[in-house]
Amino acid sequence: MAEAELISRFDALLADLDGVVYAGPHAIPGAVESLRRLAGIGVGLGYVTNNASRSPAEVAQHLRELGAPAEEQQVVSSPQAAGELLASLLPAGARVLITGGDALAREIELAGLVPVRSEAEDPVAVVQGFHPDLGWKDLAEASYVVAAGALWVATNTDMSIPQARGMAPGNGTLVAAVAAATGRQPLVAGKPEAPLFHAAAKRLAVDRPLVVGDRLDTDILGGNNAGFATVAVLTGVDTRESILAARTMERPTFVINDLTDLYRPYPAVEHDAEGRYRCGAASALVQGSTVRVSGDPADLDSWRAACAAWWAANPETATALAPGLEWLDH
Repeated sequence: MAEAELISRFDALLADLDGVVYAGPHAIPGAVESLRRLAGIGVGLGYVTNNASRSPAEVAQHLRELGAPAEEQQVVSSPQAAGELLASLLPAGARVLITGGDALAREIELAGLVPVRSEAEDPVAVVQGFHPDLGWKDLAEASYVVAAGALWVATNTDMSIPQARGMAPGNGTLVAAVAAATGRQPLVAGKPEAPLFHAAAKRLAVDRPLVVGDRLDTDILGGNNAGFATVAVLTGVDTRESILAARTMERPTFVINDLTDLYRPYPAVEHDAEGRYRCGAASALVQGSTVRVSGDPADLDSWRAACAAWWAANPETATALAPGLEWLDH
């Protein structure tokens, strides 16, 4: 009997966007086709994004232009979460300084709050989300209000954004600038906090979703925080090496090359009494601070075996911990 495809174990896919579906304006090879296949096998689809520069309707429109299935209600965004968080902490009609774009301002307005653009308008809170047009004056305005003691919410703290030409600074770098100027830290509304993922699952009415992302510190940590299975995809920020070194809370349930691997069986990892972990034709054994791997470095099964062995030897690590790697066959 043929092994079941990985995706068949779940009732929905909760997908990150940047680095998973697209990089900059272009779709990642195989991504759109993989997303379109979900409907045919009865698996739901939701998009969970920290991107604050576009509205859910604009995100859905971009996805449809790329050929991916997307309706506005399938997109759950960190600006929506920020609006809900602020609305829970402030009276209706409270003024909120927008450090971000019009899409962020719209979500704040939908939450029953009043978006403003300067300290002179007496805001009681600041919400900070990424927009490519943000400049020094915007960050300065936010810093004045934050330093005066206002409530400060960041949509997300992604330090980088995958773009067509490489990695670019993300909202986390801009938040860090305000933090450095004020000595304060914001509340974070989006990933890696659990509510964004729970909201997406609730919207789809599913209880066994698989969270797919390219970042350990937002997508995988967030999915783990929500109690869902997670799969790291190697088309964006994190790499085989950084996944192997991941701290406990950022370790994915699965590791795949790209979204097309969702439709392949996921190889079981087995271990013997000597502590050797096997995945496919590869095996790995931890000796001290080194993982000795028998297998091809280009074969993901080698890394899956290495992860299983290293993580079993180091079950509780609060910070990233990279082993030495010894490739026995190469």
